[in-house]
Amino acid sequence: MDFKLERINDKVEFFEAWDIKTLEKKVDEQIENNKVLMLEVHSVSHQVAFDPASGRPFYSAVVHFKAK
Repeated sequence: MDFKLERINDKVEFFEAWDIKTLEKKVDEQIENNKVLMLEVHSVSHQVAFDPASGRPFYSAVVHFKAK
């Protein structure tokens, strides 16, 4: 059985939450996790939409990580 290690060069992750603080916490936790893989944040995109059923805002973010 061969054992190969390949480095991740690019990684895109998606996050969503009902409030901005929870979204920030999720993104921050994943940034710390990806430091172990030697990935750093390349870009962040975020938006907010309103859920018509509840009338509450819904936050989402896309974070692009790249190898150091």
